[in-house]
Amino acid sequence: MAITLLISDSDVKSFTSMDGNIDPDLIMPLINAAQDTEIERLIGSALLTKLKTEVENDTLAGDYLILLENYLKPTLAWFTFSYFIPFNAYQYNNKGIFKHSSESSITPEKNEIDYLREKAATQATHYANRMTKWLCAFSSSFPEYQELEEGGKYPDKGSQYAGGINL
Repeated sequence: MAITLLISDSDVKSFTSMDGNIDPDLIMPLINAAQDTEIERLIGSALLTKLKTEVENDTLAGDYLILLENYLKPTLAWFTFSYFIPFNAYQYNNKGIFKHSSESSITPEKNEIDYLREKAATQATHYANRMTKWLCAFSSSFPEYQELEEGGKYPDKGSQYAGGINL
């Protein structure tokens, strides 16, 4: 079964500060993970299925094209980047897990990596909120946004910001 991704590794690199030399094979599984978790949560299974079908058939047009190009791509790119950050320094193979190192650089500490991931996730959340507001404002153009696919997820239409009050 072929996996349909709504963005490419080039999209991730153009929307974020990810270096252009990073191997697409390292990025593609994370696009899929972010699409299946974050995007499906945000737009629901029915609209995600509709977009995948339109992309597969190369028939994406109108409001669906606007949704993809202006809202979904930056959201998915930043979620993908936030997923990528903790895995970037490691290589996984049949001999185990290895941490990359270089003679001319310093490996960041865990708290620095966590900080960078949090910043990327904050950026993704900004774009997710923008997309959710736009979808709610133009929901009549997207009947799938109001539907619940059998066995699927209904879209989370609330604010994507999480936080609390510190006393």
